[in-house]
Amino acid sequence: MNIIITGASRGIGYETTKILSKEHKVIAIARSAEKNKLPGVIPISFDFEKGNIKKDLFPQIHEHFKTVDVLINNAATFIKKSFGETSQADFEKIFRVNVFAIAELTQAILPLMKKGHVVNIASMGGIQGSAKFPGLSAYSSSKGALITLTECLAEEYKDKNISFNAIAFGAVQTEMLSEAFPKFKAPITAAEAATFVSDFAINGQKYFNGKILQMALSTP
Repeated sequence: MNIIITGASRGIGYETTKILSKEHKVIAIARSAEKNKLPGVIPISFDFEKGNIKKDLFPQIHEHFKTVDVLINNAATFIKKSFGETSQADFEKIFRVNVFAIAELTQAILPLMKKGHVVNIASMGGIQGSAKFPGLSAYSSSKGALITLTECLAEEYKDKNISFNAIAFGAVQTEMLSEAFPKFKAPITAAEAATFVSDFAINGQKYFNGKILQMALSTP
């Protein structure tokens, strides 16, 4: 399979790349793509906050892949601030990376997918009724938007052999979590989460479409 993974230089993205590249061709996109020197992986450096996807990123993808089987939209950015301190610029940055760039990249890749699976990495923070945490209004609301986008695209493309699903993670021990909550120890490692993502990306579309899988050990 030809697979594209974004946010692939660390955390879940890196670990997922490591697993999938053993049996598949993988383009790994990240701001620091040079960190991804795994055998058989095609690294592409790109900043989803500032870069031009159609002009600068897509031509590099198309140079290597004429068809795409799986797109894993894992890249995300994170801000932890009280709502009163969160500026309009903060919201725009979060939504640019966590929603708008995903929509734009997906639009660019869909013509290369005769059939396939788009997996969006969301968060329990974007699930209605889940526990919410102070300081994450921009991040959690962006993940809520991504979840709704996933459901909309699944309906729109259901007759075109392209499935859209999202995985809403709870706490996973990644660099991003450690930076935001230094004293918190998550019950799931990035490698464990990546095992789930990898299998679901390859096989999940056989059983799911338009679904939001909640991967969390806590309730609600």
